[in-house]
Amino acid sequence: MGRLHIPGGCYHLIGRGLERRFIFEDSADKSDFLNRLGVSLARTQCQCLAWALMSNHYHLLVRVGPFPLSKLMAPVLGGYGGYYNHRHQRSGYVFQNRFKSILCQEESYLLELIRYIHLNPVRASIVQDLTSLKRYPWTGHAGMLGSRLQPWHDTESALGLFGHSIRSARKHYVQFMNAGVNNQVPINLSSGGLVRSSGSWETLANLRREHSHCIGDERILGDSDFVGAVLSEDSLALDQASLRLRQGWSLEKLITRVCMLCEIEEDSIRKKARANDVSKAKALLCYWGTAELGLTTMKIAARLQISQQAVSKWAEKGRNTVEDFNIGFPNFLD
Repeated sequence: MGRLHIPGGCYHLIGRGLERRFIFEDSADKSDFLNRLGVSLARTQCQCLAWALMSNHYHLLVRVGPFPLSKLMAPVLGGYGGYYNHRHQRSGYVFQNRFKSILCQEESYLLELIRYIHLNPVRASIVQDLTSLKRYPWTGHAGMLGSRLQPWHDTESALGLFGHSIRSARKHYVQFMNAGVNNQVPINLSSGGLVRSSGSWETLANLRREHSHCIGDERILGDSDFVGAVLSEDSLALDQASLRLRQGWSLEKLITRVCMLCEIEEDSIRKKARANDVSKAKALLCYWGTAELGLTTMKIAARLQISQQAVSKWAEKGRNTVEDFNIGFPNFLD
């Protein structure tokens, strides 16, 4: 199912490790994840307003541009998963299901979300207070105060929500954070009033505790007017994967078109890619399959009889091929 895509919308993204296992073992892992995130943010014209990395999950507050969230997160999670398995000599899934995305009404929730995300290490007792948090490298809090700044963290936009000058904004930001430490945050910010599952939106009967329900689902956090406007826009602006599927694309049809484009037999797509044309076909298939059709690496891996890690690597090669040679996605079906 394609994700809800509202250009300019702010999304709270949450992803955790499979079976609540660690996804970050040490600083090197966290640095690698952040480097990949920075590259993808620039490529997809997204802004990151707040972030936090914990041992077994992450939080991001992202304003999307013209590209859907899948374009932002697929190369980050796919590339990092391969890196993590190789570095720690393991195999299999790293992340649990799809990441959770919550579209948020800015007027009511944006400031609360920045505080909620940046206070994660305090709530988890990793650091004791805001003084310690200022020195902690794995949230955006230090960057908001002018230290340990990640180049892709848009602190200027985030601070602009708190005041017109940097000095004033930082003062009000710290006051706002202190209020959160003192338990003056009454809103559950990891669940939304509506949840989309299997293609439909349903009212949640009960808000669940943090991270405990439907990690792969999407939610909307906002009042009834905001929700109505979002659902109306979503019906008019399907994301790329949903549109492709409605046009009749499938994995098998994509294989047929890619093999025609690369002038190879369809049976060759599962062979070892020694020839340049087969290599190109595999790269385009894995890239377009994940980025354009929203297919899982598991589905493509099963069809090509390769590993999911290999699909991620081929997809990265495919993305480079598309960008270097300006190859457009096929615009018609046989």
